[in-house]
Amino acid sequence: MPDIKVLIVDDHPAVRRGLRTFLELAGDLEVVGEAADGPTALEMTAELTPDVILLDMVLPGMDGVEVLRELRRRDLPARALVVTSFTDRARLLPAVRAGARGYLSKDVDPHALVAAVRSVAAGHLLLEPEVATALLGAPPEEPPLTARERDVLALLAEGRSNREIARALVVAEKTVKTHVSSILLKLGLSDRTQAALHAVRTGLAPDNRT
Repeated sequence: MPDIKVLIVDDHPAVRRGLRTFLELAGDLEVVGEAADGPTALEMTAELTPDVILLDMVLPGMDGVEVLRELRRRDLPARALVVTSFTDRARLLPAVRAGARGYLSKDVDPHALVAAVRSVAAGHLLLEPEVATALLGAPPEEPPLTARERDVLALLAEGRSNREIARALVVAEKTVKTHVSSILLKLGLSDRTQAALHAVRTGLAPDNRT
C-alpha cells in the first residue's frame, strides 16, 4: 500500500491530470483526491488526511495563501508544496510565511516532482537560500483574529469596558476577557491601549481623533 498520500489542488483540469500522471508512476505515492478551489481543498484535506498537498497559488473562492493560513488555523497536519507559474520571490514569500514547505514550477521535471513530494513528506523544506535568508530576516506573520475577536477589538478601540463590550455582543463578561487575552497574545501586545492603537492603525476601528 502506498505510504504517501497526495492531494492535488489546481483549478485547471489539465494541470491536475498531468500532476496525477507523474505521481502515479511512483510506487510509493497515492493521489487520494483533486480539488479545483480553496474551500473544497480544505474539506478534502480534513476528510482524506493527505500527507502532502500540491497547491496552486491562484484559486477560485480563496487563494493559495488563504488556504495555507486556514490549514494552520484548523491545525490540519498536511504539508503543502506550492506548484506555481510564478517565479517572483516577492509573490512566493507570503505563501512560505503562511506555512508552505516549499515551491516548484508547474513545468517541473516529473522525477524532480516525485522527489520533492517525498522530501516534503519526510519533513524537509524546499527553499532557495535567498528565500530562507529573507524569511529569517522577516518578522513572523501575525496569527489571524477570529471574526468575534475583531468585533471585540473594534469595541475595545472605542474605549469600552469589558462589561460594555459584553452587553454590546450579548456574551458573558468572562468571554470578553478571554477574547481580549487572545487578541493581546496573537498581536504580541501588552495592554488594551496598545490593542486600541493597533486597531486604529490597521483600519479595524475608526480614528475618532479626527
